[in-house]
Amino acid sequence: MPELPEVETVVRGLRDPLIGRVIHGVWSDWTKAIRYPDPAAFEARIAGQKVCAISRRAKYILCHLDHDILVVHLKMTGRLYVAADDELHDSDRWVHVRFQLDEGRQLRFSDSRKFGFVSLVNTIEEIAPHLGPEPLSDAFTVAEFAARLARHHKSIKALLLDQAFLAGVGNIYADESLHMAMIHPLRAADSLTADETARLHHAIRVVLENGIEREGASVNWYRKPDGTAGSAQNHFAVYDRSGQACLTCGSPIEKSRVAQRGTHYCPTCQPLTG
Repeated sequence: MPELPEVETVVRGLRDPLIGRVIHGVWSDWTKAIRYPDPAAFEARIAGQKVCAISRRAKYILCHLDHDILVVHLKMTGRLYVAADDELHDSDRWVHVRFQLDEGRQLRFSDSRKFGFVSLVNTIEEIAPHLGPEPLSDAFTVAEFAARLARHHKSIKALLLDQAFLAGVGNIYADESLHMAMIHPLRAADSLTADETARLHHAIRVVLENGIEREGASVNWYRKPDGTAGSAQNHFAVYDRSGQACLTCGSPIEKSRVAQRGTHYCPTCQPLTG
């Protein structure tokens, strides 16, 4: 599933071709792709609205319209891109929602697994009321992070994946952050020392910022709106490197399951202590 860096890259890639465009209509062949309101009400409500701005909250893409917010969640295989009416793309075979824009262009939502969705809301809280803080925001301080950690005894990897605890971090960047901070993914969150908390706070921000700079990790389905790949996958320290040598110490990277997710770590750099 695309995480914060991938979603942020999509947002930035959509701004130039989409901001200022007017949505004239909506086509869909998969009713569950339009989560709220119902498809008929969705089409009637969005028609005639202009895209004024595009932003991100957690893993959600927010297209700010004249009166509403068009929310898109890519889930596992979603792609969002703008194309001319007669322009053909490989991803078109999985397009399940298409927004007709002015000037002969379309915003297309392609999703082969059909887990993604679009919604039309006044605020993101209508469909995601319990999102945690944004890890790259000024409000996400070490002190705030420490206070939140102290309230949880679950494993730190599982907690980082909890969107109510911290918004936007997923499996890839949790593994990478924990390795950079030298913390085992099974450590209890409330067992982290002040130094470990500060290291992890710093690592989360660095790993996410690097992911954005590299325009996301193109593993599996993720591509930028222009169809090209990001390069973050070329710089992984542990994720998807099971059995390979740790870039820090040379020990083999191990893989286990934490919170039902494949988890990669270095047993030497990230000992299970504390």
